[in-house]
Amino acid sequence: MDEAKPPVTTNDSGVPGPSDEYSLTVGPTGPTVLHDHYVVQKMQHFNRERVPERVVHAKGGGAHGFFEVSEDVSWFTKASFLARVGKRTPMFARFSTVAGEQGYPDTVRDPRGFALKFYTDEGNYDLVGNNTPVFFVRDASKFQDFIHSQKRQPDTGLRDNNMQWDFWTLSPESAHQVAILMSDRGTPRTWRNMNGYSSHTFSTINATGERFWVKFHFKTVQGSENFTDAEAQALPA
Repeated sequence: MDEAKPPVTTNDSGVPGPSDEYSLTVGPTGPTVLHDHYVVQKMQHFNRERVPERVVHAKGGGAHGFFEVSEDVSWFTKASFLARVGKRTPMFARFSTVAGEQGYPDTVRDPRGFALKFYTDEGNYDLVGNNTPVFFVRDASKFQDFIHSQKRQPDTGLRDNNMQWDFWTLSPESAHQVAILMSDRGTPRTWRNMNGYSSHTFSTINATGERFWVKFHFKTVQGSENFTDAEAQALPA
């Protein structure tokens, strides 16, 4: 190995780049060609170096761990990571506030979202949910309107409580979760002390081809604990 030779730059797949000085061209003085995938990838990275804040679930944190099957569920699914009691699958869990921004306090009154990524032997399996068993809307078309009603207005830069309650009162299906949000369950004490529920109902198929409809519930073994409204407001200060 020539120690005087500088280290090479690699692409996303770890393949050395052909050159960091010259693009692939049509002849010595011709135009640059778009099938120079290394140059295209460099431009893609450059354009996306500044990642904007997510519209929802912007602030979060999480931890690596594992999922272990404790009861036989093979009767409703043939998924490998649920195949037998005792099987462990590495995973990552991300918890987040929903409407709050990056700088919002962790104790803000808000649902808590979660995203679970299971690194199974059949590929990655992703599951998302909230800490509430119901949701504000039933139709995906209303989700964008709901979130806009909770966020800052573009003309003032402030959140608008009238806009928020206008949406809720004009959408009767939201009443159940509004009641949960305005209770002490709207301010969980920690991520450990709250339950989780899948946002969607899933279709699973077992080894014999039978179909089942499943909604996942994740119950904390640490016990459910919440702040009072006064405690939640005092902590950020």
